[in-house]
Amino acid sequence: MTQPENLGPIDPAKLDLLAELAIRTGLNLQEGQDLILTGNVNTLPLVRRVVAAAYKAGANVVTPILSDDEITLAKFQHGHDAAFDAAPAWLYEGMASAYATGAARLAILGDNPMLLAAQDSTKVSRAGKANSIAYKPAGKHITNFDINWSIIAYPGLAWAKQMFPDLDDDAAVARLADAIFAAARVDGGDPVAAWATHNANLAKRTAWLNDARFSALHFTGPGTDLTVGLADGHLWAGGAAPAKNGVICNPNIPTEEVFTTPHAQRVEGVVRASKPLSHQGSLIENIEVRFEGGRIVESKTSTGQDVFKNLIATDEGAARLGEVALVPHSSPISQSGLLFYNTLFDENAACHIALGQCYSECIEGGATLSDDDIAAKGGNSSLIHVDWMIGSGETDIDGIAADGTRIPVFRKGEWAQ
Repeated sequence: MTQPENLGPIDPAKLDLLAELAIRTGLNLQEGQDLILTGNVNTLPLVRRVVAAAYKAGANVVTPILSDDEITLAKFQHGHDAAFDAAPAWLYEGMASAYATGAARLAILGDNPMLLAAQDSTKVSRAGKANSIAYKPAGKHITNFDINWSIIAYPGLAWAKQMFPDLDDDAAVARLADAIFAAARVDGGDPVAAWATHNANLAKRTAWLNDARFSALHFTGPGTDLTVGLADGHLWAGGAAPAKNGVICNPNIPTEEVFTTPHAQRVEGVVRASKPLSHQGSLIENIEVRFEGGRIVESKTSTGQDVFKNLIATDEGAARLGEVALVPHSSPISQSGLLFYNTLFDENAACHIALGQCYSECIEGGATLSDDDIAAKGGNSSLIHVDWMIGSGETDIDGIAADGTRIPVFRKGEWAQ
């Protein structure tokens, strides 16, 4: 007998809409397509709705893979030393095989962002690196945009209490649920139509930037004087886009960004983070770095210094950029005034850069280029891809043409064009 569902303060109708949005707009799941779905056990109410929506859309096989906070913690509390350099490569090889034969991928976020905050940061870093190495065969299908994939979020209790510690449990979950539904454009009644309009607006921005063909962007603001060279033959993207399998999908719900691939060797200057970075259970605050020849050569933070240093030491590409993204200060997530402790949301509150792996989709002909070809055009390679926010209402950005001409792109955190 099926147990009655207890969603507490979460509106079931809006959760239904979010599940439908994930399948119809996020993934644009095709009839006969397999789906690999990951989430935490506390996201089960949304997982179940997504699975139902997927089968209604004609999915062939939906395979959920669920994690659990207590099981995750058990490794750090009781695992022997070698366990932190091990990861389930067999699982990721299976996922890679599924993607290679046409499966789609959906991640549902909702776990505790500070779950590992009290654990040994060195062990957390080692485990993260081991997992990244093992995941690479599967991850390449995502970073190369071989398949239709997407990410959505569910208002888990631990996450809600991290954001709203002064509220009782139900009130905290209700606040987070409202924020997720608003950011995902679910609370207007027809999210699929709302996303069609939003995607059209993002497409106009990407078209203007692609026509401009800037060779670099110059960011200025408090603590920031940074020139980001752009990869040769770079392309801007944002919102809905066709994967290499021909399916048009929205990889992130929500999203407010347009983004491209920087040149890994051509980043110079200093930059200060405008928001904290939540990474592997630690909060890294007040990041300040200096780039020379595309690489971070100096860094400091007010909290999480060891975590940040371990991050940029992951491999050769970890201290170089794989993405630069533009987000207006007036974006809905920015205007909410909330720190989500979750990159899916926080990156859409501000212009940001990402350390590590680039997206080959953002280089002309990326679908047919080898790794060496992508590197020759300036694309970065790394086991990591970590976004952190550098924009604010005081950020100015100039586009620099090949002849040195400057064109305003952002003024005071908003589009200048």
